[in-house]
Amino acid sequence: MKIENPVLRGFHPDPSIIRVGEDYYIATSTFEWWPGVRLHHSRDLVHWELLDYPLNRTAQLDLQGVGPSQGVWAPCLTYDKGIFYLVYTVVKAFYCNMYDTFNYLVTASDIRGSWSDPVPLNNFGFDPSLFHDEDGRKYIVSMATDHRVPKKYAGRLVLQEYDPGQKRMTGPIRDIYKADKIFLEGPHILKRNGWYYLFSADTGTGEGHGQTIQRSRSVWGPYEMYRASFMERESEEEAWSVLTARHHRDFLLQKSGHCDLVETPDGEWYAVHLCSRASEGRNPEDTRRFPGERRYMLGRETAIQKMRWTEDGWLMPESGTPVPQILVDVPNLPEVCFPGIPDRDDFEDTCLGKDYQSLRIPMDSNFISLTERPGYLRMYGRSGLASRFKQTLIARRMTEYTCEAAACLEFEPEVFKQMAGLILMYDTDNYLYLHISHDEDAGKCVTLLKAENRSYCYLTDYIPVKEGKPVTLRFSVKGIRALFFYQEEGEDERCIASVGDVSFLSDEACEEGWFTGTMCGICCQDLTGEGRYADFDWFEVKNRKEEV
Repeated sequence: MKIENPVLRGFHPDPSIIRVGEDYYIATSTFEWWPGVRLHHSRDLVHWELLDYPLNRTAQLDLQGVGPSQGVWAPCLTYDKGIFYLVYTVVKAFYCNMYDTFNYLVTASDIRGSWSDPVPLNNFGFDPSLFHDEDGRKYIVSMATDHRVPKKYAGRLVLQEYDPGQKRMTGPIRDIYKADKIFLEGPHILKRNGWYYLFSADTGTGEGHGQTIQRSRSVWGPYEMYRASFMERESEEEAWSVLTARHHRDFLLQKSGHCDLVETPDGEWYAVHLCSRASEGRNPEDTRRFPGERRYMLGRETAIQKMRWTEDGWLMPESGTPVPQILVDVPNLPEVCFPGIPDRDDFEDTCLGKDYQSLRIPMDSNFISLTERPGYLRMYGRSGLASRFKQTLIARRMTEYTCEAAACLEFEPEVFKQMAGLILMYDTDNYLYLHISHDEDAGKCVTLLKAENRSYCYLTDYIPVKEGKPVTLRFSVKGIRALFFYQEEGEDERCIASVGDVSFLSDEACEEGWFTGTMCGICCQDLTGEGRYADFDWFEVKNRKEEV
């Protein structure tokens, strides 16, 4: 048996990993999606189960108003003396000169919760990481943003001590890395054999992304960067990357970097890292951002690589190459499987499944009900799809380039401002919305709305459907092409639109946000303010991966 990458498929970026006894846990970023921070658990590094989210109370996390791809960034999960620690950034302003990056820490005695209210940390930048030293002292390391024009340094990492007794930062903030050419972020500190290893992502999060290692005899530095003959470099301005795919653009696991490390009980070492699988789509050559670049609809995913220590005390991939491997040797651990998440949800439970996330806010009784009509999810129409505050929407991840989603709903709109249906969505500016509404001429109808970077158009007419009857909506994605269907009760299914390129739902194509991934969801809007509801009988998402 092999570990097949990515292990967490679709939108699971910035992985942080720990082992506690026989259990392994990974935390990943969730950005503007609620609840905050996705947690997975494994016993063998092959099979993973989704756990409850640690940031699941509005007292812990307020995301209202944050823009696309802002919100919760780069969680770092650690464990020390019976306590789980989670540090993370909440980004409130990013696409501007002066970033607002608020860093916090929460703790729990059980990873399944409940987790504490957040403790504020310093806000010098994003990607904070907590290091527990052998003498009991604790430190926060993060990158530092620079609003000056021009920036004084291309990349900068800062370190400050954290006092767990007083629950606050203490002592001076010191630079431990400054460079005029190489940008580093996502830092983690590891101590081994008297060395402090600074493990950092380099060169952004695109196709040039990689991972570097530095070390020092003091946590405060100075740090020396690992340089070895197996590393591939094309210029003196390029980082020395222990892991990267930037010189192999035809390889599956692009954008690889942002690593964290874990050791098994038998002394085997593994690195988790983000990666991404390209679609067939590309940006036009005249695009303002990333001209000609490949489009990654699934977002950034989590993969794992086996590592080994060299005789002179550096860490390198077991494969002997910085190129991330698709198939990786399993550790010497017994296999432990977990039940999978069913494709179809018939809404028989009284609470939503863990796989669902909403935008910025929890779906409380003001937005949904699973008890008002047992066996149905009732969604109350609230704000429009562009809202960064209060909209009724839940979604699951698109994890493969062969994906199908469908939903059956009962909805009786009275005016065109009332809508409900099925959505294929990257963010609030980019989506394909197959929905039921009302038109003055057609009456109750089905139509398909496309939003691409705030440019809107309908891809179908307003197609009349019968009142008082359920309608099933479905879309099917294969590669970058999608088909959209509807079916009235007792009638044959009809295809109403074929969209030849849906790859605009991707990191590279979006004008504002580019850190998440495409989601499949259901939603309801009522722009009249009356709160007209839709009843969803079931919702289904089928992702089918290709054989390696």
